[in-house]
Amino acid sequence: MSGVLAAWVDPLQGAEQMRAIDRWAIDEREIASLDLMERAGSGLALAVDRIVPRGAIAVVCGKGNNGGDGFVAGRLLGELGRRVRVLTLAGDDEHRGDAAENLRRLNGAHEPFTVAALDGVAVIVDAILGTGFAGEPRGPAKDAIEAIVASQVAVVAADIASGVDASTGATEGVAVKAMMTATFAAAKPGHWIAPGKQHTGELEVIDIGIPAGAPARADVGLLTERVHGLVPGRDAPSTKFSAGHVVVAGGSRGLTGAPCLAAEAAMRAGAGYVTALVPRSLETIFELRLLEVMTRALADEDGALTPAAASAALHACERAGALALGPGLGRSDGAFAFAREVAARAPVALLLDADGLNAHAGQIDALARRAAPTVLTPHAGELGRLLGISSDEVAARRLDSVREAARRSQAIVVLKGDDTIVAAPDGTAVVNGLGAPALATAGTGDVLSGVIAAFMAKGLDPFTAACTGVRRHAAAGRVAAGEHGPDGVIARDVVAALARADRGEPGAGSQAESP
Repeated sequence: MSGVLAAWVDPLQGAEQMRAIDRWAIDEREIASLDLMERAGSGLALAVDRIVPRGAIAVVCGKGNNGGDGFVAGRLLGELGRRVRVLTLAGDDEHRGDAAENLRRLNGAHEPFTVAALDGVAVIVDAILGTGFAGEPRGPAKDAIEAIVASQVAVVAADIASGVDASTGATEGVAVKAMMTATFAAAKPGHWIAPGKQHTGELEVIDIGIPAGAPARADVGLLTERVHGLVPGRDAPSTKFSAGHVVVAGGSRGLTGAPCLAAEAAMRAGAGYVTALVPRSLETIFELRLLEVMTRALADEDGALTPAAASAALHACERAGALALGPGLGRSDGAFAFAREVAARAPVALLLDADGLNAHAGQIDALARRAAPTVLTPHAGELGRLLGISSDEVAARRLDSVREAARRSQAIVVLKGDDTIVAAPDGTAVVNGLGAPALATAGTGDVLSGVIAAFMAKGLDPFTAACTGVRRHAAAGRVAAGEHGPDGVIARDVVAALARADRGEPGAGSQAESP
């Protein structure tokens, strides 16, 4: 993995990176580890007091440093006059280092965890498992997490919700679902990647005094609004071809809308020229719908493209900047054979989506032989088919799955979802934190395909084009939601909003956006 993130990405620090940052602060900057824990616990206490200003508090503490942060928070909340019960999952003699010292500073104001101790509290502070945790909770930690979940009491998590892998967002067993997470020093991938994202709640990053310049290099980052300035615009010398020529290949009987949306999105995203390669028997439909887009009729059988159309499709790509292959293609044997041949031989940057992806189910490695750049845009089901696993397996390990797909295909892979992840073959991954629930409607994936293809045709490298397209698409979804309401948005509204997409941004600082 390269570990090199672009300037338009905010780093997300995984467990290994955070350990390196802590060691550097302690060893190179001579900051006492006890002081770091005090600052973390203090920030946690203030966050809890602000979020839930009244009522009793239970602080549930594991035996590691996360528990130590909880000990600090419990002590300081008591000093603020709050009614606090500090509940421990381990015996006093099982704590070590800074956690043991902060347990001592409680002066006995703690008790063993029991389920009954949660009765009547207004908020639970989850300080059971920290960012170093991975796998499935076991023993007392598992029992406490299950009790917290069953209590239905509001939870503030210390650093990361217990049960969530901070480096990947995976949850292999039971996990706390927090109303708010106070994380220390930096946001983590697990805060932004599902399923961990759904366990994070509101996210607040607590400054614990680690100086700038730490050597740890993140390989996962959060996509920011700074990408909007990367797309080349039209200027006086521009022509319709220099502004970007996109070819869209797809469509079949009953699925004519998808290539139309992709083609129109490419135009709205700034492409100067778009050609739609469509089944000959359906060409009239596209001619009537696509006023600004050129159409070219290709050989078809019963409304679906066939291998006989491949040569003409490849010829149409010779002067193009990018090819979007797959929207509305259909799942006939002939359409799949067409997609595989064109994908293998297309000499231009390729955006592969929808049934273009399904044509490569179980054959993702074949895409690594392509000479030109490739971007894949699957949802979880399509990625599962590419990798030969279930969509549930993809959903459980989204970061690992998208990285595997990128490595095996030697392509940029965009795993779509509320936490859309863009991964490169070297393992670098960028997560979109800009929420846009309005995009949960048919056709918006085709819009994304057109946008990314347009940006590749304009000369952006495939990783940058994919990231920029994802952010522009999400921002357009927010603009459309502002006009029609989230539930009233249809894909055409998103196309229309693309030119105003930066208005869908929440403002500065992407890390202030709530997961």
